Amino acid sequence: MPVVEEETTTPSPGRRERLLDLALRVAGGLVSVVGGVLAALLGLLLSTVRVDGHLIGVSVPVTIGTAIALSWFAYATVGRKWAVALPALPWFALMAVAAVRTAEGDLLVSGDNWVGLAIITTGAMTFAVMAFRQILGPPQRRHDG
Repeated sequence: MPVVEEETTTPSPGRRERLLDLALRVAGGLVSVVGGVLAALLGLLLSTVRVDGHLIGVSVPVTIGTAIALSWFAYATVGRKWAVALPALPWFALMAVAAVRTAEGDLLVSGDNWVGLAIITTGAMTFAVMAFRQILGPPQRRHDG
């Protein structure tokens, strides 16, 4: 009578590594989306900072820095060129919502606040430049160990 080995239900080491890689990429994408939301909120909060009654624009360099960091992080963790859209889309959505007047008349980014307009412009340009660099850049090298 031939002996039949029982089939094991544990995934093979190669499959386990692929699943872990996929889980880390999804987690990186989620962190990128949350980072985009937080970057927009931080930029909006800092857009009203004043010194001696004058707007100082501290949110402009913060917006540029967070857009660069989030774009790099999204590409590095997800490993796809389109990943720059993960933090950019929620950032753009929040900026669009902030620029629309509510029924009560509230407005987060107004036309007379140069800092608010500057963060929208610089953030959009930074995300666009980062996306352009990703599209034209060489493909990411995979480090298989």
